[in-house]
Amino acid sequence: MQVDSKVKLGISAAIVIFVVGSSLALSDKPLFSSDRTDSGPSDVLRIGYFPNFNHAQAVIGVGNGDYQRELGNIRVERQVFNAGPAAVEALLAGQIDVAYVGPNPAINGYLASEGQIKVIGGVSSGGAVFVVRNDAGIDSADDLAGKKLASPQLGNTQDVSLRTYLHDNGYDVRLLGGDPQIVPAKPGDILTLMIKKEIDGAWVPEPWGARLVREANSSIFLDERQLWPEGKFSTSLIICQADYLQNNPDTIKKLLSAHVEETAWINANKEGAIRAFSVEIEKIIGSEIPSEDLLDALGRMEFTYDPLKESVNKAASDAFEVGLLGDVEPDLDGMFDLRLLNQVLVEKGLPPL
Repeated sequence: MQVDSKVKLGISAAIVIFVVGSSLALSDKPLFSSDRTDSGPSDVLRIGYFPNFNHAQAVIGVGNGDYQRELGNIRVERQVFNAGPAAVEALLAGQIDVAYVGPNPAINGYLASEGQIKVIGGVSSGGAVFVVRNDAGIDSADDLAGKKLASPQLGNTQDVSLRTYLHDNGYDVRLLGGDPQIVPAKPGDILTLMIKKEIDGAWVPEPWGARLVREANSSIFLDERQLWPEGKFSTSLIICQADYLQNNPDTIKKLLSAHVEETAWINANKEGAIRAFSVEIEKIIGSEIPSEDLLDALGRMEFTYDPLKESVNKAASDAFEVGLLGDVEPDLDGMFDLRLLNQVLVEKGLPPL
């Protein structure tokens, strides 16, 4: 890599210390209204997630009250983010207790906090694509030189996937400069940039891939499933503050029970899930996502409570290789705490992980 170690470490830290407000889309409570200062059990569970299809369990379950019904007297509050690094920063700052995020922000948060973030479950596999404009002249990896590409945020899961793909194909992916150029942009802005032909392609989560294809004269250049054994890789995880997990195990167990039930319902009722997701997304972003986009996206992903640990470990290695995790290869020993999830699974007659 052509970036010295101090710059790499600084950028790695900046991924986690990024300003939270710049990526916050919607909250049931002002973000900085109150920090939790007590260390005992809480009567509130604050959940962060994105308005992305690969967070459908939270979008549907929090939005329609399924999670609140399972949590009972524990009040559920939500905050909706645009990308993982901002959600992880909010978690580290004590502004939320649990977050649905991609593997790479989870890894950054775990390392930056010296183990104060735990992965407590999986959310989705697949559902990430590299989309290019049809008129950008990109027919193979050899055509990417000189192009301008986008990802949702520096250090987020799709950003690491894009950088890894380019690195593996011989391109210069240093964090400052490099060819092809990589720019961070919110998914909605990526759509606008593609329509205006100001970028040539983007690595995005669903349903943004489906939307880019339909609205921005674009095609799927690569379905990320093609790069993983059996097409399975973690796109989203549930992470939790270690202190909150320790002090509120019953609350987290109820959350995981609701999550497992929501996962099973989505997988068994895909058309109904698409309708439910559309209803809740309209509440969040003020507009509908066409059902044909969601149906298209659903064909490239699956919902699961399995965190797919091996793919998360690979994601950490990839981030290290492209200069996003400093100079020491990350050790994720202790990052996963699946005890409560396995209790839930056994109680529901499902095999533990």
